[in-house]
Amino acid sequence: QAQLVESGGGLVQAGGSLSLTCRASHPHNQWFLGWFRQAPGKEREFVAAISWIGGGTYYADSVKDRFFISRDNAKNTLDLLMINLRPEDTAVYYCAASTSGNYPRLPNEYGSWGQGTQVTVSS
Repeated sequence: QAQLVESGGGLVQAGGSLSLTCRASHPHNQWFLGWFRQAPGKEREFVAAISWIGGGTYYADSVKDRFFISRDNAKNTLDLLMINLRPEDTAVYYCAASTSGNYPRLPNEYGSWGQGTQVTVSS
């Protein structure tokens, strides 16, 4: 039931940083909020997620120690700080919400999606 809107995408040089924000209308109806990305010709892949209530986080191996997910329950926002960006990070990034309580990592476990924001990392 969450309505999600991403912002913050753009063009950045390799090695740079970028921060994405997702604004959610009803995150209290969800258990996990996460970020996915999809590059041209690729399947949508899991990036990171956070428990909305407890704040526990988990990440894809490819972004560990480079991407950091956080949320502000009072502001109903979800953020993704990305550092040391690489060209292979180029993708449309989506925020998503899940009612699963089992640390969801698959797109079909998330029922609400934003429209995405483009992140392009140049070399």
